[in-house]
Amino acid sequence: MYERAISGSWRAERVRQSSIHEMAPVLPPGHWQDFDPFLMMAEDWFQTGTFAEHPHRGIETVTYIIDGHMAHYDNKTGRGGILGPGDVQWMTAGRGVIHKEDPVPGETVHSLQLWINLPSDHKMTVPRYQELQSSQMLTDRGPGTRIRVLSGTSCGVQANTLNYVPITMLEVLMDGGSCLEVDLPGDYNGFLYVLNGRGRFGATNWSGQQGEVLWLSMPEGGLGPPTSQLAITAETALRVWLAAGKPLRQPVVAYGPFVMNSMEQIHQAFTDYQSGRFL
Repeated sequence: MYERAISGSWRAERVRQSSIHEMAPVLPPGHWQDFDPFLMMAEDWFQTGTFAEHPHRGIETVTYIIDGHMAHYDNKTGRGGILGPGDVQWMTAGRGVIHKEDPVPGETVHSLQLWINLPSDHKMTVPRYQELQSSQMLTDRGPGTRIRVLSGTSCGVQANTLNYVPITMLEVLMDGGSCLEVDLPGDYNGFLYVLNGRGRFGATNWSGQQGEVLWLSMPEGGLGPPTSQLAITAETALRVWLAAGKPLRQPVVAYGPFVMNSMEQIHQAFTDYQSGRFL
């Protein structure tokens, strides 16, 4: 079994985007090969009007609510509702959706949003929406350790989330002094984001604290044993978000809310949207 280490880290610095929106770039866009199959991730603090109706094509978005309550709606599935702390919206844009995400009146929502690339043969798939409720995901994994498995299988827990790209996604909550071994497929590329606290991670006991992104090591050449393990030791009360997925190794061309495999496909996405074909 491959023992994961941390290959590097950086801080996600919080910056003001407008009078109603602050953002920390957890995974800055543009690092397509390094982050594969992930495209970008942001930690957001926002109020009503920040994310009005907007389109997507060629990706999945995973929105995790840390604090506050978010009302959401998309035009293709007709799904909408209100998400609270710990809840997840997993939206497959596929061939095109228009959606909005707004805090309920008077609230500020604190959230994470991760963009996952779709494989070329599923870029134009039928849009799909999945809502994951916090109350249905929390599992005790030993003294002082709890996990939410949002996707995939880890620590003996399997999520029922549907995936086009194989993804393991967890939220880990640990008391100070507790330890955990997280199992992941050996060929998955991924990272941890420390939401709160301080701990040590991986084979070299890499130190990580709130606001830091920790990138997981990969076996030489991206190939290795079928399974791998990541050791986590909480030095204080610790809350960590982990995402790992199987790389697609496909061309990425991104422009605004559309992510495809060629510029021709990007032009077609804009034409379709402007022609009302997303409706």
